[in-house]
Amino acid sequence: MATILIIDDNDAVRTALEVLLSMEGHRVMTASSPDEGLRILMREPVDLVIQDMNFRKEATSGAEGIALFNSIRERHPSVPIVLLTAWTHLETAVDLVKAGAADYLAKPWDDARLMTTVRNLLELRRLTLEQERAARRRADSRAALASKFDLCGLIFESDAMRDVVTKATHVAPADVPVLITGPNGSGKEVIAAIIQANSSVRRGPFVKVNVGALPKDLMEAELFGAEAGAYTGATKVRQGRFEAADGGTLFLDEIGNLSIEGQAKLLRVLQTGEYERLGSSATRRVKVRLISATNTDLPTAIAEGRFREDLFYRLNVIELRVPPLAERKEDILPLARHFMEGERRLGSAAQRALCAHSWPGNVRELMNTIRRASLLSTGSEITPADLSLQSPLTSNEMLPEREPDRAEIESALARARGVIARAARELGLSRQALYRRMEKLGLKE
Repeated sequence: MATILIIDDNDAVRTALEVLLSMEGHRVMTASSPDEGLRILMREPVDLVIQDMNFRKEATSGAEGIALFNSIRERHPSVPIVLLTAWTHLETAVDLVKAGAADYLAKPWDDARLMTTVRNLLELRRLTLEQERAARRRADSRAALASKFDLCGLIFESDAMRDVVTKATHVAPADVPVLITGPNGSGKEVIAAIIQANSSVRRGPFVKVNVGALPKDLMEAELFGAEAGAYTGATKVRQGRFEAADGGTLFLDEIGNLSIEGQAKLLRVLQTGEYERLGSSATRRVKVRLISATNTDLPTAIAEGRFREDLFYRLNVIELRVPPLAERKEDILPLARHFMEGERRLGSAAQRALCAHSWPGNVRELMNTIRRASLLSTGSEITPADLSLQSPLTSNEMLPEREPDRAEIESALARARGVIARAARELGLSRQALYRRMEKLGLKE
């Protein structure tokens, strides 16, 4: 049972709506003026408001309704509001929908249409509240992790990233190699930092090497060091990264790009802790916690002879997979807000555009997008135009390039279990546009 508040100066309208909604089992409260309605909202939890736009017989501008809407939205931003009026200035109605009104219906209303709208909005509110409760649970879970472990400033809300971080903190104290897999820009380096920060060698050095950025002929010298004269231009002894990381952690990013010769030397270090500098026969010993990362499909590289199978099993004692940003949509907006610069904020349309984008470049692409938009935006609010994304959703009223056919609408309704708002969102339509398309095709709600 939901609690619905009706604010209308007409006694007959209030009575008719109260009877109609009560028959559906809802608790209905009524108010004859904006002030009375706001007082009820202050003392009672309300799930839905149906409000008039004019409260004096001589009034036709809708100014009172706009003021009431703004007051409710400011004090109770999560409560859906349906505008019910004979007032038909479409542009202003659309402006209020863009500002957060859930829907608008003209007097005299169609009972079936009104009840469908109410059901859809209450179902959407139920789902939203469930998502908010889930988000709070995730936040509590993150807070619990952050109270026990150093998370290195990682921003996340998704269950997928929570699982990765939980595993990372659990394996951090163990002196075993860890392989972090995932696409470029997904956050593998931060996971490596979390492992190091919570390890038994966290006070030791943390040396990072992007193997993919090293020239092939200098890779071995970079990792294992070189004596003076070992190669052209080597005028003095060069300390390798393994030596620099002794007693701490060495993070090898893009390990899939390591040469076969380099792989053989790396395998030896992992097996024995021994290596030689390039150009030297003197054996050196080192104790290093190794973390490696790759976006390469290593089993395929093994099958193609590009990666040693024995090295793979040495590196892959523990594997942590960092999912792409597209698989953890809950992280998009928290990350975007984290990357914001200056006093600007993300507008609601920009938030929809961010969530609709596929993010092939993952977190790195999101960071660059937000920072660019923060620099180039001329207003206080970031808009979809500032983001420069090719997104299917940039506003509530944007329509797809072609109208969906009967089969597409029926499929979307089935997936949404008849909830018009969810089906409209999937199809990239406003609720009103979907209603019009359904009427045109003869589809029943």
